[in-house]
Amino acid sequence: MNGTKLAGGPTQDEIMVISLFKLGLLNTDTVLEIGCGTGKVSLAMAKTVKKVCSLDKRSDAVTLATKTARNAGVHNIEFFCTDAVGFLKNDQVYDCAFLGGTQNLAEILPVLAKKVKRTIVINAVMVSTLERAVTALKELGLFTEVVQVQVSRSHDIAKSIMFKPIDPVYIIVARGAACS
Repeated sequence: MNGTKLAGGPTQDEIMVISLFKLGLLNTDTVLEIGCGTGKVSLAMAKTVKKVCSLDKRSDAVTLATKTARNAGVHNIEFFCTDAVGFLKNDQVYDCAFLGGTQNLAEILPVLAKKVKRTIVINAVMVSTLERAVTALKELGLFTEVVQVQVSRSHDIAKSIMFKPIDPVYIIVARGAACS
């Protein structure tokens, strides 16, 4: 995305497809994304849903994501440079939420669970994040499943191909409290 690198990088296409499938997005949905990074997932969701609210506490991420959306001609995403804990103090309710950023899960999930009608999906790369998210979601009575995804891509080598693995990602799925 315009040569700009962000910590964590953009979500891999294969991971994004599974995550979006697990969200079960509808064209009438308003979706919250926490940790929008490059904006890649926001843009993908915006193709399906009515509105996307995307947060990142890093100003360089929000600047990049905003520019990417503008260049793609996408107008149904609002980007906010803010911390999720503070942002969630508003009265807004969402149909679904996607968390690409996983800091402050213990504080975010109990609040987010009350604001999401249908589905919450969290992408995690660290086992410690996986454990924290699953524990919190089970305590809230919202945990559904974890899907571990390992992607490898082919590369040329000695007139043949080999596969280079990309770090595994845990896709954690939960139901929002409003659907209970």
